[in-house]
Amino acid sequence: MGNSIGIVILAAGKGTRMKTDTPKALAICAGKPLLDFVVQAAVKFAKNSSLTSEVGVVVGHKKELLESWLQANKDQTRIKTAWQKEQNGTADALKACFNDLPHFWDYDYTLVACADTPLITEFEFNELFKVMQENPTLVGVAATFETANPTGYGRIIQGVKGFKIVEEKDCDEGQKKIKEVNSAFYILKTSHVKEVLGKISNKNKSGEFYLTDLFQEEFSVKSVKFVSETPFLGINTLEQLAQVDKLIRTKKIQKLMVDGVRFLNPEQVYIEYDVEIGVASTIYPGCTFLGKTKIGNSVLVESNCFIKDSIISSDAEILAGSYLDEAIVLESATIGPMARLRPGTEIGPDAKIGNFVEVKKSKLARGAKVSHLSYIGDAEIGEDTNIGCGFITCNYDGANKHKTKIGSNTFIGSDCQVIAPIEIGNDAFVAAGSTITKSIPDGGFGIGRSQQVTKEGAAKKFLKTKKS
Repeated sequence: MGNSIGIVILAAGKGTRMKTDTPKALAICAGKPLLDFVVQAAVKFAKNSSLTSEVGVVVGHKKELLESWLQANKDQTRIKTAWQKEQNGTADALKACFNDLPHFWDYDYTLVACADTPLITEFEFNELFKVMQENPTLVGVAATFETANPTGYGRIIQGVKGFKIVEEKDCDEGQKKIKEVNSAFYILKTSHVKEVLGKISNKNKSGEFYLTDLFQEEFSVKSVKFVSETPFLGINTLEQLAQVDKLIRTKKIQKLMVDGVRFLNPEQVYIEYDVEIGVASTIYPGCTFLGKTKIGNSVLVESNCFIKDSIISSDAEILAGSYLDEAIVLESATIGPMARLRPGTEIGPDAKIGNFVEVKKSKLARGAKVSHLSYIGDAEIGEDTNIGCGFITCNYDGANKHKTKIGSNTFIGSDCQVIAPIEIGNDAFVAAGSTITKSIPDGGFGIGRSQQVTKEGAAKKFLKTKKS
């Protein structure tokens, strides 16, 4: 038996019914392009089966977008693209792979998969390959399933020796009643592909070259019927995309609950595929978790929080209505309610960001506190420093951003502004209502406000009285 496999993923579809100009393979499902799911499942199968593998993605419509995806994922595995210049059927797509990547002929096996089936897993590929291993004379196996509504699928016509696949347009009325259908997932001996692929004709009602013609009764081929059709669900419409997205997210939440994460109302949480949440964490309803977000153990996330590509360490609290985007929150820090952390923000251990506070590209050290109604931008704030209500770092001069540095154990009174670039040292004190334009050294006291003038008895000139 051979020990190498070429993985060919068909991703040339336009996705016309999805009403988008983006290639269907790049449609986002649970936070990832559809193509990602299929590539990861196939590569995992090959690796765990000790097979040398390489991925060839057949592209077509807007191929430059798929090639950009390739560049972004080039460290994931060995992936190359082949171009199907015209949509002339699935056999033509496979020909495009071997034409552009001729070294794929050197692999012992060829695995063919569709890019729009994100529910496929390593299990299905394993089951197909197991049948190939158990029957050395086989030249191909195809995954099939039974469905109550076979419309749109190729039908499986079982024969004495093997089987064939008849596409729906070419089925007669009797064949259309068959419930066992083709999933479009195959493992073939590459030698069989080489012998037959070039002989496939397009003399059918679609005028296309069908890959299913690799499976005929005279060939030593076998169908592997799966109990469930779910893993093979393909995406052709936005409605189907939403349905599969929900299935993936539901499965994700179920696994997290098994692993020890408490969801107070799991049906009201949106979570993407790559999000990680640690044990003993509690998630309130209405939360959204996106991208590469990683949440540690024993974290509390209250209702209606939006967290994207962020890292939240153990024992932190994210209170209701907070918005985190590419932020880092370290151990036992508290964020919110109604706080916003923008990209480049790092909140230190035991620090506190309170209600209606916005922090951008800033680092707050252990125990620092910004409790309410403040903006911190392009700043570094030291340990145990307290920032009063209504504080603003004036970091933008209309052309460039400038840095604010505030040391440790410093107190900033309410309603203060600092005009960056500026530094305030350790153990300093800034009086409430100050506009600070000059740096303050360690232990310094800063005050920058107009002197109060009080005129006794003059209030009556300014007080308005109601007319009778």
